[in-house]
Amino acid sequence: MAAEHCRAKCSGLILCAAPAPCPERSNRMIWLLSFSLLAYAWVVLRRLVAWVRMAVTALPDNYTPVTSISVIIPVRNEAANIVALLQDLEAQQYPKELFEVLIVDDHSTDDTLKLIHQYNSGSTMSSSVLELKHVAGLSMKKAAVKYGVEQAKGELLVLTDGDCRVGPEWLKQYAYTYETKQPYFISGPVCLQNTYTTFERMQLVEFASLIGIGGASMAINRPNMCNGANLAYPKHVFEQVGGFTGNDGIASGDDEFLLHKIHQQNPGKAVFLKSPEAVVYTEARKNLVSFMSQRIRWASKWRAYQSVQVQLVALIVFLVNFLLFLSIPFFLFGHLPLLVFLGAYFTKFAIDFLFLERILAFLSKRKYIWHMLPLQLVYVPYVVFTGIGGLFGRYHWKGRSIRNS
Repeated sequence: MAAEHCRAKCSGLILCAAPAPCPERSNRMIWLLSFSLLAYAWVVLRRLVAWVRMAVTALPDNYTPVTSISVIIPVRNEAANIVALLQDLEAQQYPKELFEVLIVDDHSTDDTLKLIHQYNSGSTMSSSVLELKHVAGLSMKKAAVKYGVEQAKGELLVLTDGDCRVGPEWLKQYAYTYETKQPYFISGPVCLQNTYTTFERMQLVEFASLIGIGGASMAINRPNMCNGANLAYPKHVFEQVGGFTGNDGIASGDDEFLLHKIHQQNPGKAVFLKSPEAVVYTEARKNLVSFMSQRIRWASKWRAYQSVQVQLVALIVFLVNFLLFLSIPFFLFGHLPLLVFLGAYFTKFAIDFLFLERILAFLSKRKYIWHMLPLQLVYVPYVVFTGIGGLFGRYHWKGRSIRNS
């Protein structure tokens, strides 16, 4: 009678008021979990194979670059970081006459501009400061990047952020990739540094997964994500595709929307620069509020993706985490067997472990692989929360309250 009572009341995946387990609801949940995990495994393991097969870029000993480069750095309130980045650029093993640095200031309210001018006064590299406050109506990162592109003289535009660090071969790696492969978009690896706490190391592991998925997706000609802290494209390609036209109302996405647009118009021309010498380093978020604001900012652009395959990957990732989250009350209320509950979580952990072990090894951060364990405990509700938060398109970032149109 209890089962019949439950069957009569259960038309969906809503917890049943009846105390006895509901077989139909349990079976439905098991099938949904199995399907989502199978789809997730296909997405991740396919990219694992692509990552393993992807060759590491190695420069010939006699390589001499010939490409003119403009390094564009949009900044806002980066007084604590900008001088270190300028020192890294000064130390580049790249002909000084072949690259320029364009720092585009987005209405900084700290000493960013003062420190840049002080550094440039004694620098031997070509470095210029562009200020958005002198151009009516311009603000936010996309406007800064676009303004920098307009002023750039180099053939290849290489972008990073004001809070990043780069190695001495960074520009040479980009030039070699550009000259040998002639791509229209180059995405580079980004890694978190100075991770001293468990919270920061969990971020490192999670961030590595995003970089790995993005790089491997390009290897299978299914580009979906990249990071604006380390990427490049020819100036003529940016102009050819119309720059950021079409997603101007979304504050974030100066990187991924452009990647999608370039790939749509020029399939097969986006590549990942897999080289330890090309890694850009940045800091982890120091507190939970800052971390969630950053991740909601990233998630806010998902709803504007126009590529069906990119939307599908994002949906699969969200769906498997949502169902795992939903499986907790199902198990607690007796609608999901313990073995199924544990098996679902173990399966996802195993898939993620296989992939992340390779990515962390490439980044020389393999010792942090076991931070997956505490990460797995919070990752499911975190993805659900940021995914839903991103749908509203509202977040706080660098002293601004932002809402995507």
